Amino acid sequence: MATNSSIEWTESTWNPVVGCTVISPGCTNCYAMRLARRLEAMGQPKYAGTTRMSGGKPKWNGVVRVDEDSLKLPATWKTGRMIFVNSMSDLFHEDVPLEFIQRVFATMQETPQHTYQILTKRAERLEELSNALTWPRNVWMGVSVENADYQFRIDHLRRTGAAVRFLSLEPLLGSLDDLDLERVDWVIAGGESGPGARPIDPDWVRSIRDQCIQAGVAFHFKQWGGVNKKKTGRMLDGRTWDQFPIPAGSRVDAADSQMSVGIL
Repeated sequence: MATNSSIEWTESTWNPVVGCTVISPGCTNCYAMRLARRLEAMGQPKYAGTTRMSGGKPKWNGVVRVDEDSLKLPATWKTGRMIFVNSMSDLFHEDVPLEFIQRVFATMQETPQHTYQILTKRAERLEELSNALTWPRNVWMGVSVENADYQFRIDHLRRTGAAVRFLSLEPLLGSLDDLDLERVDWVIAGGESGPGARPIDPDWVRSIRDQCIQAGVAFHFKQWGGVNKKKTGRMLDGRTWDQFPIPAGSRVDAADSQMSVGIL
């Protein structure tokens, strides 16, 4: 069920799929694993059996569950909002049937008052299924890239039918000094937060910001992270960076961080 979200770059979350599998280093300390365990303990059956304990920490166990009833929810929200799709899973996980993904996309198309933000680490399957999906303009599609080893995901994203494409460079675990931002509309960067958070180098963030400025791509710096992310904050060189993408065909002046959101 969608909730008011504390994530800086969205307003609500919507989870038609729950459960996942660890596939790359960015997954190691995923907040969703801890939250799924907590929601199960609170008696929410949707999350039951999606994690296991390993080394004293909850980890995804590979159980992926679709939630048919959740497909009806966005139509009940009459006022438009920005919605992060599947904050507790990956819509393009190999165990999510194409038919269900198509139904998720149909829901998004039928509710144009909302803007939907989808993130995946499974960029290969995203590209593979792209032509089987209808891409409404209110759907923003992104891939997660935690270090240089996973920059190939951007190429898969570029070859999809999405109207707005974005990158989530979070948790940022290494330098990304040679990003190809062609046909990328938005870049989010951020450090890891919570127990066991791995450190972030400020120069990694500065390099990403400067590349976005050079390319005219909207840049959003989410957080420095750490065990206490409120304490470390989200100021970068004396200011916040809160840019969002604007309608296709326009480019941003990346020196202006206080942009309005372009609802496509």
